[in-house]
Amino acid sequence: MELVELGRRVHATAHLTGEFLLRSGQTTTEYFDKYRFEADPVLLDEVTAAMVPLIPEGTEVLAGLEMGGIPVVTALGRHTGLPCAFVRKQAKPYGTCRLAEGAETKGRRVTIVEDVVTTGGQIILSTNELRTLGATITDALCVINRNPTTPDALTQAGLTLHALLTPDHLRPTA
Repeated sequence: MELVELGRRVHATAHLTGEFLLRSGQTTTEYFDKYRFEADPVLLDEVTAAMVPLIPEGTEVLAGLEMGGIPVVTALGRHTGLPCAFVRKQAKPYGTCRLAEGAETKGRRVTIVEDVVTTGGQIILSTNELRTLGATITDALCVINRNPTTPDALTQAGLTLHALLTPDHLRPTA
């Protein structure tokens, strides 16, 4: 499916207007409710199928960030056969006490998977923690980059962002 058409479908499904506070602390009058496209199994399947070519060569594990990155990484894993890790915002204090559940990330080349990126703050936090635990991470993948280019903070953290959709793709249906 053509990216512009896919972007229009995501826009029609997930775009909201109003006043919204983002995780970054920024406020916006435009918001993409990722759960709306992630909860649509047909649309999520089409989105993740289109993301497969963006996965960097040599990726051994796809690591989805809590919470919106989890359905995306699960669907990507179905399309690629790559193992998935589910990354919490912080390690749970009980049970396995792990930051990342599922596939082992230590000593492996991991690509971070996120749904929507504004500043990349959570990607950086999770990447730093996973690197401390022994993962090799140079790339992140997202469905929507709210910016026309990669946020500077991601580049400064040594990450390359691969975005399926940018503002140019997310135009309302005419």
